[in-house]
Amino acid sequence: MAHSFAINDDVHHQQQGPQGRTVAKERSVYTIVSCLPIEADGRPRYRIKSKSENVERVVTEEQIRRLD
Repeated sequence: MAHSFAINDDVHHQQQGPQGRTVAKERSVYTIVSCLPIEADGRPRYRIKSKSENVERVVTEEQIRRLD
């Protein structure tokens, strides 16, 4: 599986709560900082940086969505 997003793409990230439950918080806008190697489970991973806070995260592709 190849990466679907590229560096500098803006995406929505939905926060997750305990046991992967979606948090009822509004989605945040992040920028893709880097595409990480695809791990053994086959899921592409990304390093993303918040546009509104000084926060970076590592996420899997299913945790982010293209901006509408």
